[in-house]
Amino acid sequence: MEKKIKREFYVRPTLTVAQELLGKYLVRKIGKKKLVGKIVETEAYIGPEDRASHAYDGKITPRNKTEYLEGGHIYIYLCYGMYWQLNITTEKAGKPECVLVRALEPIGEKERKERVASGPGKLCRWLGLNKSFDGEDLVKSKRIWLEDSCGRIRVPRPKHIKFYVLGSERYSCAIKNSQIVATKRIGIDYAGTWAKKPWRFYVKENPFVSRKLVD
Repeated sequence: MEKKIKREFYVRPTLTVAQELLGKYLVRKIGKKKLVGKIVETEAYIGPEDRASHAYDGKITPRNKTEYLEGGHIYIYLCYGMYWQLNITTEKAGKPECVLVRALEPIGEKERKERVASGPGKLCRWLGLNKSFDGEDLVKSKRIWLEDSCGRIRVPRPKHIKFYVLGSERYSCAIKNSQIVATKRIGIDYAGTWAKKPWRFYVKENPFVSRKLVD
């Protein structure tokens, strides 16, 4: 039985969702195949007042209009004309806030060795995400969703991971507050004082984050 995360999880304050997404599993279904990764790094973007947000000052464009959807939808856009960026909307409809998923810890052994999802562009390439996913509802979608547990997905057990097992038992998703590092967001120097907000979150000492602490 899939343990999809329900709407109530997403329709909450963005900073809360950004931190509680850590440890959740992103599942992408392609035909009969499933790609699974644990979220280990996120960034929060807080709507019209946030100079780093695409919705700063209440702006609405063809690119960012999906950012205004109810929490639990995908907002995806192209960065530098090359890299897709996966965002998840938060809050109620009409409040343009979202969380950028920056890195995943893949479950498959081969993918772990190649660090295929250690960065927002890399994870979108690995999962095969593009503009067609813009506006996708993670609560209802049959091709991409989030889970609290992935215990029924059978994949090779990573050797150094001790906190989950395969088969009928659950994967652990719990990330303690003491395991979360908060630092400034990446690549938004144009945002002035907003660039210094500690709204990037990642799992402490996790080897799959895109980069460590940014001063």
